[in-house]
Amino acid sequence: MTPSRSQAFLVLLLLSLLSSSLLYFSVLEQTPSLLGYHQHVPQRNISILLWHWPFGRSFRLRGDKCQTKYNISGCLLSDNTSTFSTADVVVFHHHELSNGRSLLPLHHDRPASQRWVWLSLEPPVNTLNLSQLKGLFNWTMSYRRDADIPVPYGQTLLGGDGHVLKAAPNRSCLLSWVVSRYWPQQARAAVYQSLKKSVPIQVYGRWNRRPLSDRKLLPTISKCFFYLSFENSEATDYISEKLWRNAFQAGVVPVVLGPSRATYEALAPPRSFIHVSDFRSTAELAAYLKRVAADRRAYEEYFQWHRTHRIKTYTDWIERLCQICVQYPSLPPNRVYEDLEDWFHS
Repeated sequence: MTPSRSQAFLVLLLLSLLSSSLLYFSVLEQTPSLLGYHQHVPQRNISILLWHWPFGRSFRLRGDKCQTKYNISGCLLSDNTSTFSTADVVVFHHHELSNGRSLLPLHHDRPASQRWVWLSLEPPVNTLNLSQLKGLFNWTMSYRRDADIPVPYGQTLLGGDGHVLKAAPNRSCLLSWVVSRYWPQQARAAVYQSLKKSVPIQVYGRWNRRPLSDRKLLPTISKCFFYLSFENSEATDYISEKLWRNAFQAGVVPVVLGPSRATYEALAPPRSFIHVSDFRSTAELAAYLKRVAADRRAYEEYFQWHRTHRIKTYTDWIERLCQICVQYPSLPPNRVYEDLEDWFHS
């Protein structure tokens, strides 16, 4: 029996609806965000080999540390040098290369796809023998913002607690400084020697034979109004734990000496510090510190940033290594540092 025109139309309509449904589900599979649906896309694990531990202080890497500690998946860390031939990335901390305690595995066959990372959190003045490392490293890992893998000592983040940190009443000291490595030729030494003529400074650390344990560090600093966050050298982007931990976590106002004011403004919370370069002399700086300490409202202006910002400090080497995997997809695959010294001293 020959189908009627209406029956033929109905068949064509059903075929059209079926085709549209198949197309819809095909698009849905390729676009996981539709309707709040998220498809799990498996990603190859990235294997990171730490060739030697920084400063000889090692930690256990058993298990999936990046996942369990920092919720970073697909990142496998190892310090077993026998896995060299299968590692995607090998990390070398410069201090051990510089003093000869560790050697580069130049006698091994290096896989063509393997990338080498040069790691250092020290400023150029403490980073020697870079000229021997030409044409070996693919990526840099440093506190500098222009490093391939930036790993600063601290970071300013948006989102404060909505409250201003209140200055503790009856602080027993105006100004403190914790310093272990002191050399008279340093810029910070000259500023300290001049400043102490105008204001009393409580000095701690191995240099002054008054070391502080980690447990006593922040409580001791918190007894003062201000802290000398003086870096051992003035280098690009070099702002260490002297600001992020010693001052900010202790709840005192840092007096900073290091890179330019513009660098501090770009990296630290807004109006959270006093820069030495803002004053014509240490006598003028001392007078300002005394005036602010005596004016509670003026002093608490340096804590207004807590309303809108917060800080995060980085002290864990494992967390830093995990950052390689976070940034791995966007890292330049063909980069080679032909002159690492030139880059780091720029």
